[in-house]
Amino acid sequence: MRNLVFGLLYTALLTGANAALSAGPDILSLRTGDMKKLIVHDSPQAVSDSAFDLADDAGTATLAEYRDKYVLVNFWATWCAPCRKEMPQLNALQKEFGGEDFEVLTIATGRNSPAGITKFFSEAGIDSLPRHQDPKQQLASQMGIFGLPISVLIDPEGREIARLRGDAKWDSDSAKAIVKALIKSRVEK
Repeated sequence: MRNLVFGLLYTALLTGANAALSAGPDILSLRTGDMKKLIVHDSPQAVSDSAFDLADDAGTATLAEYRDKYVLVNFWATWCAPCRKEMPQLNALQKEFGGEDFEVLTIATGRNSPAGITKFFSEAGIDSLPRHQDPKQQLASQMGIFGLPISVLIDPEGREIARLRGDAKWDSDSAKAIVKALIKSRVEK
């Protein structure tokens, strides 16, 4: 009986370990401070294929167009004080880590005038983030974005692996350690 229990326990642990490996690097242990709000999913989840508007009337795009790298999608609005507070930190994260393996993608959802977004970015010194929009909130609603800001972490296969509700210190040591682990796992593949 004892061997049966150990066998079942071993099988359960092995199954859990395989699920964790398929979801990408272990970032749970890297979460401290504000990053403890980052909820890491047990298994990757599908994301919406709804289009959003690219900045400067450059057309539309979908999240599928950002595959092959880790993407931190930040849903925000110009009228949202916590959103405005964290935007310079997201800008710093993009400046430090943005490239072939990682990108910060900002999408203003709801009523946000392009001129208002441009003005805010200029005043706040945001020079490395896109000014994309989801004016009809189609992408946001299909992604379950209720309340702002919400940041969604998407893996290179285009699946949601984690989500953070509310603002966070995106330039913290914990956030940087998480991004470094993601990039390292991407480079090693």
